Amino acid sequence: MSNLTFGIIKPDAVKNGYQGKIIDAILENGFGIRGMKLIHMTKSEAEGFYAVHSERPFFGELTDFMSSAPCIVLCLEKENAVPEWRVLMGATNPEEADEGTLRKMYANSLGENAVHGSDSDENAAIEIAYFFSKLELV
Repeated sequence: MSNLTFGIIKPDAVKNGYQGKIIDAILENGFGIRGMKLIHMTKSEAEGFYAVHSERPFFGELTDFMSSAPCIVLCLEKENAVPEWRVLMGATNPEEADEGTLRKMYANSLGENAVHGSDSDENAAIEIAYFFSKLELV
């Protein structure tokens, strides 16, 4: 059964010009793109999106980074979309990511790690709805 997940091509990857290569990898790995847009989050929007991490010590740095430059938000479709996207992304720390994963190839550091992905179907639905209306999903 196909389902949806949410992804972000983060500001570091967009600034470094990797968005095309990441989108190619998404398509080559069998994902359909149901929604995609280039946005520049405000600090407030980043804080709202990452509210689950608001008590963590890295929250301020994370929301500063995510609101520092444009990023691309994505709604992706594939069978087992959430775990499949997480495999393609690779480990959060690019030094620990497997060869061929997006973070191994395109991340700068643990904090600037090129892509974001939902960690569950429930969070995917919440994250997709944060950035996309139903009319924007094809």
